[in-house]
Formats: sequence, C-alpha cells, structure tokens
Amino acid sequence: MKISMYQASVPVLKRMLGNLADILQKGAAHAEAKKIDPAVLIASRLYPDMFALARQVQIASDTAKGCAARLAGAEIPKYEDNEATFPELMARIRKTIAFLDTFKREQIDGTEDKSITLQMRSGDLNFTGLSYLLNFVMPNFYFHVTTAYDILRHNGVEVGKNDFLGKP
Repeated sequence: MKISMYQASVPVLKRMLGNLADILQKGAAHAEAKKIDPAVLIASRLYPDMFALARQVQIASDTAKGCAARLAGAEIPKYEDNEATFPELMARIRKTIAFLDTFKREQIDGTEDKSITLQMRSGDLNFTGLSYLLNFVMPNFYFHVTTAYDILRHNGVEVGKNDFLGKP
C-alpha cells in the first residue's frame, strides 16, 4: 500500500494543532482560576536552555505550515513571532490551520520523491518528500507540541493524555 502524503501530513498536523489550541485554552483558564499572570505561563520553560511556551507553539506552527507549503511547492507565509498572550497563540494556531485548509490532496500526494532542501545555520539538509515528512517534520512537530503540553502540565495545568491525543 502506498502512503498518501496528504493524509499523512495535513489532517494530522491540523488535528494536533487543534489539540494544542485546546491545551492552551486550559492554560488560560488555569491562570485565571488560580490568579496567575498568564505571562508567567507564556514565558515558562522546562529548563533554562529550552524555549519558552510561546516559542514552542510558534515552532509547531512554523513546522506545520512549512511542511504543507514545501511539499506542495507553495510559498510559506511568514508570521512575526510576536505572540505574548494565550489568545494571540491560539489565533496563530487558527491562522495556521486556515493555511493548511488551502491545500488539496492533489497538491501534496505524489511528493514522496520530491527534493526538499532546508537551509539551516549548520548547513543544508537534503530530503526526499517522504523522508522530510517522516524523519524531520513529524518528529520536530511532535517535539514542540509535546514540550508545550509539558510546560503547562509542569506548571499545574490539569491536562492529561486525552487532551494531547484529542477526540477521535
């Protein structure tokens, strides 16, 4: 059976971004209920050399929009990375999901062997479409979504595995 590059990317990314938005909503509600300045949670990190919650969400968003655009050969929209509140982070997620909604299956299916090069500070990374999706996008995306979840959980937000996985 051949993998559908579209099914393995866009719907999966959209679902997890939606779950992340729901987790952020719980973070906002927690801050309000506990009388915690939301900025404290937004700036929280798991370890001093790791990115804070806001940056984790931004990178998850960037990874998702970059994936679909690169596979489809479309331009990647640039976001300012200036979100500083829960509503702004959730708006960014909604904007990213709306961008993902612009892609059709036929734009992404068949890109398994497409050449994709990422220019990194450490040098270029070269992939086929399939290796880009499975070995770069998905691990990177899940890392940042999981880290955002972990930051909020570590700070007492009552989220659990079902929040991360979402509803089927």
